[in-house]
Amino acid sequence: MWNPSAVWTAAQSIVLAQAEEGAGEATNGAAQQGPMGGIWIFFIAMLAIMYFFLFRPQQKREKERREMLSSLTKGAKVMTSGGIIGTIVGLSEKTVVLRVSEEPLLKMEFARGSISKVLSEGDEDDDDDNE
Repeated sequence: MWNPSAVWTAAQSIVLAQAEEGAGEATNGAAQQGPMGGIWIFFIAMLAIMYFFLFRPQQKREKERREMLSSLTKGAKVMTSGGIIGTIVGLSEKTVVLRVSEEPLLKMEFARGSISKVLSEGDEDDDDDNE
């Protein structure tokens, strides 16, 4: 019925299996740490790449745009985001008044943020050729 030697053999095999499992964890701890560390390094590298290729250039463009809008002066020739070209004749903190044509005299008021770029002398010559 009940065999004490069989029970003793089963108990010994359970204890040996648990001891081997504990020893295996001690030796494999460094091996298990490596792949997990590799995942974290990959994740941090991807965040760095996203920062340098996406966020940083966008911040730089936004800074240049703010500087351009703050440096607007009367007499500057500008283009709006809608493509209207005119000369600044009035400025306030939030709006810009543009003289769009001489005959008939046409002035239009725009939000300051709608100015997309300040035209240089070379741009003015190109615009005259298109008309």
